[in-house]
Amino acid sequence: MTLDNLVGNTLERIEAEPETIRQLLGAAERNLTDAHVEAISHENRFDAAYKAIMQLANATLQANGFRTLTSRPGHHMTMIQSLTRTIGLDREQMILRDSLRKQRNVSDYSGDPVSTSAMQTCIDNAQTLLNLTKRWLKVNRPDCL
Repeated sequence: MTLDNLVGNTLERIEAEPETIRQLLGAAERNLTDAHVEAISHENRFDAAYKAIMQLANATLQANGFRTLTSRPGHHMTMIQSLTRTIGLDREQMILRDSLRKQRNVSDYSGDPVSTSAMQTCIDNAQTLLNLTKRWLKVNRPDCL
């Protein structure tokens, strides 16, 4: 399946705006910095790292000329799953990031605590995705850096 197959269902085509993509990268970097603040709870650190993942997934979608239809349910899942098509993230890494999305939902909607290992995994995955995104943009969309 291609991203074009999702147009009208979960995605829409857009004209990529380099400034918007740069802003999303900057926001992801700030959230990743916040995720390292040890004075805040594991839940808030996890949330900041997860938010960075979402901003990076959004940036890569937009750099490829797509945006999720946020009026439809599942836009977080769509953004994460699109990483295999937008920047070539391997399936196992996408599945790991999708498990972080599920962990975030459990924490947000049931109040379950976030473990130290889950928090660190989310932070590490956000950092890795930031590096991969910048590398992909440098090769494919240098105008967006």
